[in-house]
Amino acid sequence: MMCFGNMAEAYRVFVVLDRNYGERVAVLAQTGPVWIVDTPLNRAAAQKLWADDPNHDHLDGVTTFKFAEDSSPEDILINELDTVDVHHGIYSANPPYTVIEAIGVSISEKLRSKLSQFGFNQFEATPQGFHAVRPLPSDWSPDRW
Repeated sequence: MMCFGNMAEAYRVFVVLDRNYGERVAVLAQTGPVWIVDTPLNRAAAQKLWADDPNHDHLDGVTTFKFAEDSSPEDILINELDTVDVHHGIYSANPPYTVIEAIGVSISEKLRSKLSQFGFNQFEATPQGFHAVRPLPSDWSPDRW
């Protein structure tokens, strides 16, 4: 098992690939931003959260995203990584995210390879999926804001 230091203080983004996650998303949303596959059950849960607190945005709320129905959770995550990175990376957040917590997919060599392109270099399986951790990007500076 790898040690991830103090992940409680890291900027973490949850990506939920479980098509039936539903109302459990409310617990995640209390911890950090959540990206969740857009299914009827997941959308209903997200809409309830949006109605309960309309002041959240993509940096701290729930975002649903479309996916190809015949795609595997692994491929869905790979296809969404660029968008997550744009919305939570060095051009959108200060500091940028350094942890992805994926739910509903297991870590694979294909995912390790793709995530490494975004600087992720530590991976740990979890009961619901996996964590991926990266250092702050070398070109990030708090002064850029």
